[in-house]
Amino acid sequence: MSIPLRQSAAIARYLVKQRLRRTEKFPLLVELEPLFQCNLACSFCGKIQYPEHILRKRMPVEQALEAIEESGTPMVSIAGGEPLVHPEVHVMARELIKRKKFVFLCTNGILMKKKMDLFEPSPYFAWVVHLDGMRERHDEFVERKGTFDKAVDAIAEAQRRGFRVNTNTTFLTTDTPKTVRDVLDFLNDELKVDQMMLSPAYAYEKAPDQEHFPGVAQARKLFSTAFADGNRKRWRLNHTPLFLDFLEGKTDFQCTPWGIPSYSVFGWQRPCYLMADGYTQTYKELLETTDWSKYGRGRDPRCDNCMAHCGYEPSAVLASTRSVREALRAALAPR
Repeated sequence: MSIPLRQSAAIARYLVKQRLRRTEKFPLLVELEPLFQCNLACSFCGKIQYPEHILRKRMPVEQALEAIEESGTPMVSIAGGEPLVHPEVHVMARELIKRKKFVFLCTNGILMKKKMDLFEPSPYFAWVVHLDGMRERHDEFVERKGTFDKAVDAIAEAQRRGFRVNTNTTFLTTDTPKTVRDVLDFLNDELKVDQMMLSPAYAYEKAPDQEHFPGVAQARKLFSTAFADGNRKRWRLNHTPLFLDFLEGKTDFQCTPWGIPSYSVFGWQRPCYLMADGYTQTYKELLETTDWSKYGRGRDPRCDNCMAHCGYEPSAVLASTRSVREALRAALAPR
């Protein structure tokens, strides 16, 4: 399947509206984290290292809805932690869909089949299953055997029921062009998921493993080699061509940290999903009280090795809207 026409049209209208209003900063998507607790304990994750009393917190549905409505975003990614641990995440998703928000529920797949009856297929909803490589590599990444098979089984069941299913894959210093191509070929041709998202890992300060996060030069070499000979055109990648150019080192951008902001049990995270320099209670306060000029490559050393989609995909999207050629290239990208 391609991106639903309804979604493409809604996002286009949203971008045009922001341009006509001359809005300088606005969210393309909000990362909603209704909890930090997870049923895995990956060494590369900086979200589950909070003390137990924080991990036990659950965001009320009404709080989540109020935050999303205030931001005005057309798309919401429900993440965590593992969002399916939240007892009311299905209510949260249903209410957002009622409000015509496009909802992407990110999961490691362990609880997906068990909770699937609580959700209904919709053009406004997609599962996003984390598959970080083929079986051995994925299970090593998440530090639990059998997780790959559970995720693949859940994807097949969701597809059988008529759900849209996307995937998200994170790459480390241990990856090679072959491991990139192998997992994308598997997801694209064998699992036939709707779309795939990929990203080099970001070095969370709280993550126990700090040795396997790739820098910019290494990430660019990895992706430029993996994408050589037009390989990337074979895959249904959920990225703009300009973002993929960015991963390969063919173009460069400054980060757009306000483009995919994060709202969690602490509030709106400053400045982005990956760095926590304080929190605000409203999206308006986040925009107006954050010194955005302090962040980005060459401005903050924590940003120097970041190539994550949460900061650079918005930059690529906005650049695409300013160019007829790039807008056409994005429209014609494999879906």
